[in-house]
Amino acid sequence: MTQSASEIWLIIAAMAVGTFLIRFSFLGLVGDRKLPDWVLRHLRYTPVAVMPALIAPLILWPTATGGQPDAARLLAAAVTLIVGMVTKNVLLAIPAGAITLFGTLYLLG
Repeated sequence: MTQSASEIWLIIAAMAVGTFLIRFSFLGLVGDRKLPDWVLRHLRYTPVAVMPALIAPLILWPTATGGQPDAARLLAAAVTLIVGMVTKNVLLAIPAGAITLFGTLYLLG
């Protein structure tokens, strides 16, 4: 099924309006009011749920290896997790994982 350029732009415009309305509903309509405690309690867990959902596929099914897990990424994830848990410092955990990833990739070829 081939779509014309005008249909594609119409879809893009409709998606832009839709995402604007979703964001405006929180920021524009509710932005100056205090949210109920139960909403704030649930929003507190959003980063904890989103970060693993973004990171796990990059570790377990990386595109660079054709979707196959490899030792370098698994080791880098483990080092990042351990450094983060021990030091409680994200700014140390991220470079530790990056150095481990690139160092392991260099050593393994």
